[in-house]
Order: sequence, then C-alpha cells, then structure tokens
Amino acid sequence: MTEPATPGPGSRETPLPVPPAQDGMLAVRGGVGGIRFQFEELVLGAAEFDRLVEDLNAFEHEERAIWDQLYFSQRSVRTFEASVSCNAALDAIQASWQSVARVRNELHRMAADIRSSHRDYEAAEAWADFGLRSAVGELPWLELPGGSTAMRFAVRDSTEPLVSGLCLLLGAGQGALGFTMAALSMSQVAGQGTSRNALVGSTVRTIVESPFGEHLHPRPVTVHGGKATVEDVDASPAGLLRRLHHLGETSEGEIEVLQLDNQAQTSWVVLIPGTQTSVPTGGSNPFDEAGIADAMGYGSKNTGAAIRQALHEIGVDPGEQIAVVGYSQGGIHAMNLAQDKAFLAEFDLRFVLTAGSPVGGTTPGPGISSLHLEHEHDLVPGLDGLPNLDHKDRVTVTMSNPLSLPSVDQFGLGPGHKLPNYLEGAEAAHASADPSLGASTAALAAVTGAGGAASVTRVRLEREPKPGRPRGSGVITAPGRHADVRIAGGR
Repeated sequence: MTEPATPGPGSRETPLPVPPAQDGMLAVRGGVGGIRFQFEELVLGAAEFDRLVEDLNAFEHEERAIWDQLYFSQRSVRTFEASVSCNAALDAIQASWQSVARVRNELHRMAADIRSSHRDYEAAEAWADFGLRSAVGELPWLELPGGSTAMRFAVRDSTEPLVSGLCLLLGAGQGALGFTMAALSMSQVAGQGTSRNALVGSTVRTIVESPFGEHLHPRPVTVHGGKATVEDVDASPAGLLRRLHHLGETSEGEIEVLQLDNQAQTSWVVLIPGTQTSVPTGGSNPFDEAGIADAMGYGSKNTGAAIRQALHEIGVDPGEQIAVVGYSQGGIHAMNLAQDKAFLAEFDLRFVLTAGSPVGGTTPGPGISSLHLEHEHDLVPGLDGLPNLDHKDRVTVTMSNPLSLPSVDQFGLGPGHKLPNYLEGAEAAHASADPSLGASTAALAAVTGAGGAASVTRVRLEREPKPGRPRGSGVITAPGRHADVRIAGGR
C-alpha cells in the first residue's frame, strides 16, 4: 500500500511510501485507520471547503456592494468630520473584503491540494498494483528453521502475478501442459486490455473448458439437511475459525449453520470449509478442486445456490442478520455470496471473515464488512493476482509469525496455509488496539453477539453426478467398489 509518510514541520520533502500499520505480528491494511479512508474523509473536507468558499465569495460581494453604496453616498456629506468618518468606514470595509478574499483563496488552495494529493495517491496505488507486483524477478523466499536448504516457499505478495499457480489449486493440466494452458489464456486476455480480475476468471474457464479440465465442469449441487443440536459457541473470530477447522476435519461436503440469540434478535453464521481433496476430482463433494473452479471461474454459481437453498430450508427469515466465515476455497465462496445479487436480495448479509483466501478481485455489496486473514508466507491468497481493496469496511491482516515445518503427509500447500496457523492471527486481531481491527471485530460482534448457547446444524451439499454416471460414484478402490477419499490438509 502506498501511504504518505509524515514530513517534519515546514518540510518540503516529497512524502515517501511507508508499509501498512504494524501491530506486533500483524500488518493491517484498510478499515477506518487505512489511508484510503483518511483520504475519503479529507476529500469530504475539501467539499466543505468548497461550500465555505462559495459563502465567503457571496459575503465578499455583499461587502463590495456596501462599499459602493457608501462611496457614492459620500458625495452628499457636508461636514469634514462626517467625511473623515466615511473614509474610515470605506477603508475598514475594503480591508474586510480583502481579508475575506485571502481566506477564500487559502481555502480554495487547500481544497485543490487535497484533491491533487488524492489523485497522486490513486495513481501511485494503481502503478504499484500494476508494476511493483508484476516484477517477479527475484522472488523473496522463506526458509524454515530445520528444513532442507532446498525447501523454500514463496512469499505471499510475490505470488499475486503468478496466476498460473491456479493450475496448482485446481489440480488440472499438471506440469508444463497446465502451465502453458494458463499462460496462453492469460496472454490472450491481457492482450485485450482486460482487468486482472477478469483475467483470473477467464484463465479458470479456459482450463475448465479445455480437454484437460472436463472433470472441473461445474454441476448443480443438492442440499441434504441435518439435525440441529444445541452447543456452546465462541463467536469471536478465533472461535469461529476453530469451529470451521473442526468442521473441515470431521466432515466432507458439509457446511455448518449457527443460529445465535443476539440481544433477543436471531442472527446466523455460515461456516464454509476449505478444499477437501478427492481422487478423482469432480466427484460428489462440491468442496474438492472442482469447487475452486466454480468459485473462481463461475462466481460460486452452484455452491452459492445450494447455500441459499439450505438457509431457506433451515428457516432464516428476511431481515435476520448473517455472517459468513470461510477458509481458503470457502472464503472465495463466502465473498462471492457478498456480491451475489440473488443472495443479497433474500438475506441480510452483514459480515464476511476469510482466512487464506484469494479474494482480491471480489467487491462486497454496500453495507457488508469483511476481515481477511493472510500470512506473508501463504501463497494462496495471492493466486487471484490482486491485493484486497483498501476500504473503510474492508480490513486485511497480514501475519508474520514464525512457522514450523509440518510432516510430509501434512504439508499440503505449505505451513503458511494451515488453518490452525490462522487461529493465532485471529486471536491477535481480536485483542489488537488497532482502530481498523477494533471496528472490524466490533462489526462482527454486532451480528453474532457474545456467543453462548446456539442451535448448530450441519448441512451436506452434494454435487450431482456427471450425465450417465450413477450418484455416489467415486474412486475405484477395488474392482466393483467405489469410495470418495479425502486427503488431510484442505485448500
């Protein structure tokens, strides 16, 4: 983020960029403490200056009119004393309008300077987004203590231009072929002057629609409701992520819906897990790699529709506030719901919490707050090619806490992408004195309340089988036997 440093008093030095506000292991971007919101407030102040300038301009004209009347009236003055008094009044009125003019000109200059500074900031942000993050060159790397010197992991910011990493997430077109497919799509869309957000969607759709992505084709998702139980719920960011981790570890293809009593008003929380790897991809679990294709290439069209149906079946009423929490792929689905006109027309979504999710190209609807947790050594949040917007209602926290090397069977996409790692960041964010984080966690608490006893319902979502294939078909584990297999370490 490009943020002006504060020069010393009287300094004419050019402000230089400074990093986002640091709060221990957390770097905070956006929110009420973000530079963009500060500029928005300043621009509103500039508009107030404009109104004052108009008022002062009118006052100046009135004073000039009074001066003109007094000047012409002076001719009828017959005594010396009256003439002296009239001249003094004329001088005072002239000095007054000149003083008003100086103030008016200064306010006009200040308003112009604010707008000029805001334009420079926007230009610097655009240039940084286009150029700085595109300079792949020498990528920064993380080397873990105790690990092999050959084991190095990309820093999160350096992965934003590497949209070809989508092949890694999708499990499609692996190796040189998959890289070539993504690169061809990227170059084609970039040549048309398309935004990077559209580029990502086009790249995913190109992979899906290629002969090598047949298994990734989105298909309708059906809903199978479960029984509600009453449990004690921790509604803090860390508490909700802890429940989400348990959900991902103990189920396949399920979401969890919490019904909370927030000051005698019913509110809801929807938990969406990360990728649950299945072999082969494209089976009945909508949260396998094909679910990433649905999320990043098709706006969660099928999964979002299923979640909408699930909320109707559970009994969510219009006007009851909702928060959605998602990890990795689940965070993409959550943010897609936040811009889904059909979903927002039926439900009052107020807050989205994501962890390790590439959602930079997704803009929530008006009145929806969001908090995004990322780790500087988690490559996944950067794989959509865009940083999250700096906005009053949108806060991004980048963690920099030390990581430990997991075992080979639990390695997944690297240590930075593990959900338990984000629990530490969520706890730190909740305890932080940073104004942006304070406002964001308060917005979540306004929906969920303090937690406590809640009705908990797990809902199973199932992707419909491919045409001509019986429902429930999965991995061939032995002749005539099929099973869907989940590998630990979701994405």
